[in-house]
Amino acid sequence: MYEDSITGNGPHGHASLAGRRRLLRGLVDERSAVLLPGAPNAMTARIVEAIGYRAVYLTGAGLTNMSLGLPDLGLVTANEVVEATARLSDVCSLPLIVDMDTGFGNALNAYHTVRKLERAGAAGIQIEDQVFPKKCGHFSGKAVVPIDEMLGKLRACLDAREDENTMIMARTDARAVEGFDAAMERAHRMIEAGADIIFVEAPETVEEVRAIAALPAPGVVNLVVGGKTPMMGLDQLRETGFSMVLYANAALQASIRAIQEVLGTLHETGSLDTVQDRLASFAERQQVVGKPGIDALSQRYEGA
Repeated sequence: MYEDSITGNGPHGHASLAGRRRLLRGLVDERSAVLLPGAPNAMTARIVEAIGYRAVYLTGAGLTNMSLGLPDLGLVTANEVVEATARLSDVCSLPLIVDMDTGFGNALNAYHTVRKLERAGAAGIQIEDQVFPKKCGHFSGKAVVPIDEMLGKLRACLDAREDENTMIMARTDARAVEGFDAAMERAHRMIEAGADIIFVEAPETVEEVRAIAALPAPGVVNLVVGGKTPMMGLDQLRETGFSMVLYANAALQASIRAIQEVLGTLHETGSLDTVQDRLASFAERQQVVGKPGIDALSQRYEGA
């Protein structure tokens, strides 16, 4: 089930970065509500690919939570996101969409961040219109930059990409700040500026979700357990015509619960006997991180 190579030759086969970008564009154009799970680190990306998903998302919130142990408040740096992108891309052959928050500064900063992320292996790059430092899309107290400033950043992102198939996803958080109509107006302006994918964060009703899906560009909807957006079924979302359904931090939330349960039991009882079924075996852990492939390389080059 898991890949057998250090180079990311998983069940989908090895794909060049150019090939991954063409594949992502094809998936987006299908408008078939492709499930897009978030991965906060490289091991999670390996698991996502092995399960059989068609694309993966490097979540800024997940990266912040997992690597810094801090909330999603704009605390990761551009270099940390670039490094994480390279790590995921190295071991996972799926098309990778990267959350780069607000672009880490002005339009010029966004331009250079896109260049770095594209070289690191991003197939798609998301930029949002929040004021820096940004906040999680389902937090209160957000603010958005003037639309002209956001459009300047968006144009910089579009100009920066070297591969025309690198997709730029434009996100607006205006729903929680200025209301739904204002968010939709921003979305239309971003589409007119050339955004490949549109992302209106945190709609609060099924009717709003359907209106977003009807925008004249491929769209993504973000479903957050405990968040503001209603949890709609995949069949419903396919009917609306969304390109992708994002579960940015489901894997992270599952990891938190599993760690709490297993280590909590160990702390209380001094044993893991009652939670053995919650643990991956030693062999499975090595399979997940590609040890068989590395062993094969070692035998090929060093002899054993």
